[in-house]
Amino acid sequence: MRISTKSIHVGEEPDTESGYGDVVSTIHLSTTFARKDPLHPTKGYEYTRSGNPTRDALERKIASIENGKYGLMFSSGLAAETNMFLSLFRQGDHIIASDDLYGGTERLLRKVLSNVGISYELRDLTKSSSLEGIPGNTRLIYLETPSNPLLRIIDIKGISKISREHGLLTAVDNTFATPYFQNPLDLGADIVVHSTTKYINGHSDSLGGALIANNDELYEKLKFNQNAIGAVMSPFDSYLVMRGLKTLSVRMREHESNAEKVVSLLKGSHKVKKVYYPGLVEHENHDVASRQMKGYGGMISFKLDADIEGVKRFAGNLNYISLAESLGGVESLMEVPSLMTHAGVPKEIREKYGVTDDLIRLSVGIEDPEDLIEDISSALERV
Repeated sequence: MRISTKSIHVGEEPDTESGYGDVVSTIHLSTTFARKDPLHPTKGYEYTRSGNPTRDALERKIASIENGKYGLMFSSGLAAETNMFLSLFRQGDHIIASDDLYGGTERLLRKVLSNVGISYELRDLTKSSSLEGIPGNTRLIYLETPSNPLLRIIDIKGISKISREHGLLTAVDNTFATPYFQNPLDLGADIVVHSTTKYINGHSDSLGGALIANNDELYEKLKFNQNAIGAVMSPFDSYLVMRGLKTLSVRMREHESNAEKVVSLLKGSHKVKKVYYPGLVEHENHDVASRQMKGYGGMISFKLDADIEGVKRFAGNLNYISLAESLGGVESLMEVPSLMTHAGVPKEIREKYGVTDDLIRLSVGIEDPEDLIEDISSALERV
């Protein structure tokens, strides 16, 4: 099966033998499962934290669309990351991460993992030469591509090769690209991370995260802590993500089509200093993106030729595009990273990597593109 077929059918095969033949996976809301024999749980289910039929169906589906063997669902993207870090690393271990990193991940590394003796450093992984001089206690190379919020492109295949040569793991946050446009496991990565809150669910009504892997030993460690830590996705959220995934392919095509039209508008505006979009030939590492991605997605970042007050005026004059954190929903969302998603990152760190007050991140929805163009054009006139 190809991705559009897998996203609809895997995990939702109608049971016409012992069930009712539902073509939509049943929501199993029960927190516990009765049994006749204390030693043998009914169909292997004991307690929903440890396993739930609805979540299991989703885990099968998300593994399938990422061309993976195992999938695990969590209560948020950061819960998935925390589970990964605590499952695989110990006091004294070291992580190398890409420098243009989601603010919540950077905060997790800086404020939480450092307290339990797991150190980290940020490097410019857009250049393979940045991996020269890897400390001996390094265990993982962690990267986002395209990154949040500057959409920087990292060569997954090249980084994974270097990582393997040093006996390290490679984990890739694939939230922006989604499995429709990019499959990190096929390029050599060991673990794929998703905030399923975003494009995977696609409707801004379910919080969640995922880990996908192929290695049996890795999976057993991640699975053990999924139960031990307990930050699992609820059955109802699992159902919502299953429902959202069925339209992933058609949504991503519309997101990308609309984004390309918005990029053209922004490129032609004298009030925009710079546009960040992997589909632009002048975008850094565009050649890498064209090799490892099947499309360029619906995320755009750009810098206005304005101070922070001008940025606020732009945001305040949008009608269809909401000023809100998050991304990947059917509706268009805009945010100012320095004041919102990356506000927790120290100013000197975020500005060092280009997250300045004039930067805007836009998640282009699937509305009528002419309405989006008119909305943005009108707001630009007021900058």
